[in-house]
Amino acid sequence: MSDIIVTTMNDLPGYQVAEVFGEVFGLTVRSRNIGSDIGASLKGLVGGEVKGYTKMLSDSRLEAVDRLRDAARNAGANAVIAMRFDCNEVSGNMTEVAAYGTAVTVRRN
Repeated sequence: MSDIIVTTMNDLPGYQVAEVFGEVFGLTVRSRNIGSDIGASLKGLVGGEVKGYTKMLSDSRLEAVDRLRDAARNAGANAVIAMRFDCNEVSGNMTEVAAYGTAVTVRRN
């Protein structure tokens, strides 16, 4: 396999887990910009999606998964099973997004 398979399932249909390397993480911390904060304040008054925040969190998740794949590759794995996300506010305008799971080597059945 050329890339790291990432799944939220505890197993991978059609594959057998051959080796378990343990937990791996991909982290990113992003800060909001003043424009997003102003837009969010206005949306808070009238309601609706805050597109600046949505894009920031979407980009953060993609970056966290890329870093998760790198961590799995560095551990010698070719897949990550049971992947999950966690999101926390680090300070007033910074958000941490973590992708985590179990790094494994899988082989086709």
